[in-house]
Amino acid sequence: MLVAGVDSSTQSTKVLLCQADDGAVVGQATAPHPDGTECDPELWWQALTAAGQGLLDRADAIGVAAQQHGMVVLDEAGQVIRPALLWNDMRSAPQAAALIAELGGPAEWARQTGSVPTASFTVTKLRWLAEHEPAAAARVARVLLPHDWLTWRLADGPVRGAAARGGAASGGPASGRPASGGPAEPTTDRGDASGTGYFSPADNRWLPEIAEAALGHPVRLPRVAAPAETVARTPGGTVLSAGTGDNMGAALGLGLDLGEVVVSIGTSGTAYAVAAGPAADESGLVAGFADATGRFLPLVATVNAARVLTVTARMLGIDTESLSRLALAAAPGAGGLTLLPYLDGERSPNRPGASGVLHGLTSSNTTPENLARAAVEAVLCSLADAIDDLADCGITAQRVILIGGAARSEAVRSVAPTIFGVPVTVPPPAEYVALGAARQAAWALSGAAEPPHWPVAGFSAQYTADPVPLVRQRYAALRDATGGWS
Repeated sequence: MLVAGVDSSTQSTKVLLCQADDGAVVGQATAPHPDGTECDPELWWQALTAAGQGLLDRADAIGVAAQQHGMVVLDEAGQVIRPALLWNDMRSAPQAAALIAELGGPAEWARQTGSVPTASFTVTKLRWLAEHEPAAAARVARVLLPHDWLTWRLADGPVRGAAARGGAASGGPASGRPASGGPAEPTTDRGDASGTGYFSPADNRWLPEIAEAALGHPVRLPRVAAPAETVARTPGGTVLSAGTGDNMGAALGLGLDLGEVVVSIGTSGTAYAVAAGPAADESGLVAGFADATGRFLPLVATVNAARVLTVTARMLGIDTESLSRLALAAAPGAGGLTLLPYLDGERSPNRPGASGVLHGLTSSNTTPENLARAAVEAVLCSLADAIDDLADCGITAQRVILIGGAARSEAVRSVAPTIFGVPVTVPPPAEYVALGAARQAAWALSGAAEPPHWPVAGFSAQYTADPVPLVRQRYAALRDATGGWS
């Protein structure tokens, strides 16, 4: 039997077709998304239709993982009201601060929802909508997350207007026939729900009063499905699993176990670990998410990650592979250059109005090699801070599993253990979010108590090196000295 996993990320849709018994990939494709911090969900659907052609119709089950936090607002007829605000849209930072104060402060938010919301969280975007687009807010009858909406569309959710009725998007890439009006009720899973700001991971239930307070009126929320549940079928009969958020999907794709810390360096940076109990960090640095299996996934996210390397390479007029070579040609510490990589504001620490800072410039250290090295060290120092935040919640990293697009950089791999201070394992390159979604689909198809065992295919590289404390010390000094800057 075959199962398909979908990763609908900020930048693209990826589809993997896998064997249900061992996860072996038998087909894959991708389609791009437009750049930006908001997106018409219909463009995700078009990308899924394109990437899924010839793959989804061969699957016995489909799972969808997607970027967390995105606000998809629907009217009474199930029509999308406005483009979805994405996780990396920082415009709702003032609303986040107001909501934190209204509910009783950070400690109360952590107690109720496991997290202290930042501008990334869905709840803050609802308040922004109420304040800045009141006419649109008044029409909102239902709020979904990106993976909820895509799963619903696969199950023949409502037709999206004349353009949808006229094209392949009206039925769905697994169905090959027009939509029937969508009898399926939207669903979500506890992992993705835990990133909204109005769900309790500890109690496994929505907190609709918080969503209502943010938006200004009651709103319908999707049913929270069990981890291995079949939530619907496509018109062609293909099983649909509950789906989940992208970080939860990656954890499932990696087969992450207790005590292992993952650092992912992609569009965003994340550090997370599977835990047996819920987290409630009132500092707001650690988000107390749930995972896709019934456990928990404490997570620290940064806005600035792989893009810092891309931007630095652009400044130097080179590609990222050349940037890696330059970085490895410089000594640890980059000759005294320290980069604070908050190029697009930052979420951890919560500095939505911040910008990047390059410190320590002299006439002798301003070389391409040192600038490249400073960029690599900056991204890794930011994520080392994230690992320390997890440690404050009782999760100690014995090793780090390094994934994401930037994990393909030899400089990132080699420098990482000098910054993290622990051995680093780099599993073979794979689409782990899509792989986790496929594994969830296989789990739903099997009806078993636990997800199927899928071994990681290929060779995992191991990196060790002596720590270089001075790099983190300089980084911390710059981070702390700029705390009041905007």
